[in-house]
Amino acid sequence: MPIEVRRFGVGHRRPEGPPGTTGLTGQVIHSDGRGVVSELAFARGGSVTPHENPSTTWFVVIEGGGWVLVGEERRRVAAGEAVHWPAGIPHAAWTEHGEMRALVVEFAGADDSGTAAVLEGAARRLGPGETGLAARGEGWLAERPVDPERHDRSQGEPA
Repeated sequence: MPIEVRRFGVGHRRPEGPPGTTGLTGQVIHSDGRGVVSELAFARGGSVTPHENPSTTWFVVIEGGGWVLVGEERRRVAAGEAVHWPAGIPHAAWTEHGEMRALVVEFAGADDSGTAAVLEGAARRLGPGETGLAARGEGWLAERPVDPERHDRSQGEPA
């Protein structure tokens, strides 16, 4: 089977987003019944207006930075950060003085409880009374000191 390559980025984008969106172009990279992967490019002052959808979504900032809204909470984001947009919760993203590029990964539904798909691989056989559900893990990002010599505020990174 040949390697499949999909082009995206400059020259492949088109206006994108829900009604009311401004200063945004994008390109769907992949779409099927399991979900959608897209690239979005925000111009300065670009915005995706608050909206909700039935999919669980990850907004992965790959360049620049801006702002996101999830429910009532607003937060500044920068390259290297991913934001979870839960299904059915209003969410938005925008830029002010800089540009931002993000990959958007949408999974069908609120979670995987309704799927019957099995990923190829090896699994441990469950014993009597075991459900196979893992406990939710807890964690946090490692501290990331800012090097003033390499920090570029024009890219929208938080101070």
